[in-house]
Formats: sequence, C-alpha cells, structure tokens
Amino acid sequence: MPTLNKIRTALTGAMIRKTRPADSFPTDPQAARLRLAITAFFALDGFLFAGWVVRIPAIKAQTGAGAGALGLALLGVSAGAVAFMMLTGRLCRRYGTHAVTVASGVAMSLSLVLPPLTRSATALGLVLLVFGAAYGSLNVAMNSAAVDLIAALRRPVMPSFHAAFSLGGMVGAGLGGLIAGGLSPTVHLLLLAAIGVVVAAVAGRSLLAHPAPVVPERLPASAPRAGRRRSGRLVFVFGLIALCTAYGEGAMADWGALHLSQDLAAGPGLAAAGYSVFALAMTAGRLSGTAVVQRFGQARTLMAGGTTAAAGMLLGALAPTTWAACLGFAVGGLGLANIFPTAIARAGEAGGPGGVAAASTIGYAGMLLNPPVIGFLAEEFGLPLALTTIALLAAVAVVIAYGTRGAQRGGRG
Repeated sequence: MPTLNKIRTALTGAMIRKTRPADSFPTDPQAARLRLAITAFFALDGFLFAGWVVRIPAIKAQTGAGAGALGLALLGVSAGAVAFMMLTGRLCRRYGTHAVTVASGVAMSLSLVLPPLTRSATALGLVLLVFGAAYGSLNVAMNSAAVDLIAALRRPVMPSFHAAFSLGGMVGAGLGGLIAGGLSPTVHLLLLAAIGVVVAAVAGRSLLAHPAPVVPERLPASAPRAGRRRSGRLVFVFGLIALCTAYGEGAMADWGALHLSQDLAAGPGLAAAGYSVFALAMTAGRLSGTAVVQRFGQARTLMAGGTTAAAGMLLGALAPTTWAACLGFAVGGLGLANIFPTAIARAGEAGGPGGVAAASTIGYAGMLLNPPVIGFLAEEFGLPLALTTIALLAAVAVVIAYGTRGAQRGGRG
C-alpha cells in the first residue's frame, strides 16, 4: 500500500505539472522569499495577539468588568473574526491572497491600539469587534497563501507556518511579561502596533513583489456533484476538528493568565509566563510537525495530539500550584500544536481559499464559544472547573478524527 500511494502521488504530481503553465511553480529563490514573507505574517499575527492577551487582566481592572461581562466583551474578538472570514475568502479570490494578507496585517496592527482606550465592558466589546475582524481576515488570507505555496512545494509544511505564529506568541507574551509592570497597556500596545505596521510593510513588499503560485481549482465547476458534496463534507469535518482545538487555544489566550493570577495568586510576570510556556510548547510541537505528519500520517497526528491536549489541560485547569498548572499548559500546548494547522491544510486541499475560509469560520466559532461559555461557567462553578471544557473538546476532536480517519489523505489509522 505505501508503494501504491507513492506511485499515485507521483502520477498525480506529473498530471498537475502538465496542466500548469511553466511559470506556475515559483523558482527556488522565489519560493524561499515567499515562504519567508508568509512566515513573517504568521509570526506577526501571534506576536500582536499575545501582546493583547497578556494585558487582559489590566484592561479588565480598567473597565471594572466581572467575569461574565468580560466574557461577553471578549466575544467581540471571535464574533468579528467569524463575521469577516467568509468575506475574506471572496476577497482572496478577487484580489489575491497576498494583497489581502498585507492589508489585513496593517489593519490588525492599527486596531491593537483601541482596547486600552476603553473604560467599560461595552466599549471594550465594540472595539474588539474591529480587532477581531482584522485578526480573522489575516488568518484566512495568510493560511490561503500558505496552502497555495504548499501545493507548489508539494511538502506538508503548514505546521512550520503555525510554528511561526506560536513563536510570535511566545515572544509577545514574554515581552509583555517583562514590561507589564513598567508600561501602561496604552503605551505597550501602541508600541506593538508600530512594530506591526513596520513588519507588515517590509514583509508585504516582498509578498506583493511575487505573485501567488498558480494552483488549479481543487474541484472545478464541471466536477461531479457527488465529488463537490464530498469535498464540502470534508471541509466541514476538518472545520469541526479545528473548532474543538481553537476553543482551547482561544481559552488559553483569554483566561490562562487570569487563572494563574486569580486562582493561584501568581504575579503579573508569572501569569504572563504561563501563556508563554503554552506558546513555547506549541512552537516546539509545530517545528517538528512536518516530520511528525510525514512519519505518522494525518489521522494519527490528530488523534495523538487531541489525547495529549486533553490530559495536559486537565492538569492545567485543576493543578493546585502555579508550576503544576504551567506544566499542564505546556503538555496541552504540545498536544494542540499540530491539530489546527493539519485540519486547515486539509480543508485547503479540498476546497482552496473557500475551503480555508469555511473551515476557519467553523474553527474560530470555537473561539466564539469560549468567552461566554467559560465566563458563565466561571461565575457559577469557578474558573478552574470552567477550563476543563478545553480538555472535553480536545477529546471530542479525537473521536471525530478517529471516525473520519479513512477520509484523511495519508491517515494511517
């Protein structure tokens, strides 16, 4: 069977090469520059988002919001993201993934200055709609650009792009932890916004100078209706897997630092370090993600990752000490590392930018769910118990991945 798969892959690659124009594959230097520019946007996304995350406790105190009100305000990030994701898929098809990536990167950088200017939970929720719209748009555009480049490279390197996101998150959280006591949220986030605009301009110049690789339609309009339905079902399934894990990533970003500071009496620096440990573990997992997927296949990668994440997040939520909770966060981050990028890459293979947009919209609905669910559960039962829902949804992702393992290309299950 492995030999047959290799033959089929080789024949498919040969057929694709015959159907593409000679310049549809970037040259090695072009591919390297494209990969570096796209990686920079993934890192920028993580850096800016983590910078916002570590200032949530300070902005919560500034607005005087309780756990429930804060949960509703944080819902603005996810609501704005989900609202713009499908629109971004259409914009990518019309204007190109590279142009939309650059515009979204600049928009996200500028919108970062808004949250610390608010003085109420309602105002915070409204400005987070804007920040979330830019965040969601950037995620769809850069993932679509990455899927096109991966198709040209013919290597499963999506985890390496998401490793850059995690590395950016780790740096952003670490920097936030260092300066949280010395700079106000307004000055801190204004500084990050300036850095973001500069990075987007520099990386964007390189990205706009090289057109995206020409990738044939995954399922052209002439394709049989049954094939299109199957593609749609695959996109939906991988979107559900993404949802289960995006819930956990979003919850860690929104509530991890608050859990350490509020429930375990950690100081501002140590509370920020908790998310940094989570991001570091995700970075390590994603840096090795390409080799893991090639070695074990997509199905086993998804199932093992979900199982590990469930165990780690149970420890992180229920541990009685800060250091034990950080250990749980690290294990959880390692488990979650390659689930989302693998799911989005598979959705992109099945449906192109539209598939990425649809799966991302479903996936980020997990981020839409976590603020109100955890916020209200925290008020009723306490934040530690509310955070165990992360482990529950990671286990659900394992069940879905196991049930659909036969449909996953390269899935050895």
